[in-house]
Amino acid sequence: MRILIFRHGDPNYEIDGLTDKGKVEAELLAKQIKSFGIDEAYVSPLGRARATADYSLKELGMEAEVLDWLQEFPAYFDANKADSETRGAYKNELKIGSDGTYEKRIVWDMMPSYFAEHPEVFDAKAWRDSEVAKASNILEIYDHVIDCFDEFLKNQGYERNGNVYKVNAGNEKVLAFFCHFGITCVLLSRLWNVSPFIPMQFLAMAPTSLTEIVTEEREKGIAIFRTLRIGDITHLTVGNEEPSFSARFCERFENENERH
Repeated sequence: MRILIFRHGDPNYEIDGLTDKGKVEAELLAKQIKSFGIDEAYVSPLGRARATADYSLKELGMEAEVLDWLQEFPAYFDANKADSETRGAYKNELKIGSDGTYEKRIVWDMMPSYFAEHPEVFDAKAWRDSEVAKASNILEIYDHVIDCFDEFLKNQGYERNGNVYKVNAGNEKVLAFFCHFGITCVLLSRLWNVSPFIPMQFLAMAPTSLTEIVTEEREKGIAIFRTLRIGDITHLTVGNEEPSFSARFCERFENENERH
């Protein structure tokens, strides 16, 4: 079985839709979409993912099933529950609201100066007991998402068994997910058996990029999922379209025109 994960196009978060550039990116993806041989399509309930998928679904002549757990990973860090050291994990991001308390912020994008001193956030088990986890709702939401993902895979014939998957009914279907960066990192962390902070901190996937995962059954009845490519933007290169900077931070700190 093959899973193709497409990130949404360049986002307009204010309207939960696409920018003009994002629409061009989605159109270029749709021009290549038939080459993937997609059998089934699934989409996040959020507008920017659905708008991206619409271009490809129209080209494919198919509909996508909406999966609520494919929405952007909605875990938030609450600095009001953290000590000063842990708040330093997001020191460039924290804002104080009108009520005098810290506003919540997405749980990834922590500062390198923090995770460099706290290797537990990258440990496959210890991240769950980290101070960052304690000051957020990541555990509850992460466990819900991976339970839904494992149930989805089980219904496709692959049942979680420890750190591998038991093959109840193997197949060679191609499944497409139209979703988001954060949730993609969570799904990869489950398949790789690693902390979700590893892909969150060390991967970047440009808008409309493709991440491709395929089962391998080297032993009868036992499957793992291998990642063949991450953040592929061939369709943008073919269309002479520069990838959006969204999902990245400044290449040099002095680059004031890039996100810090």
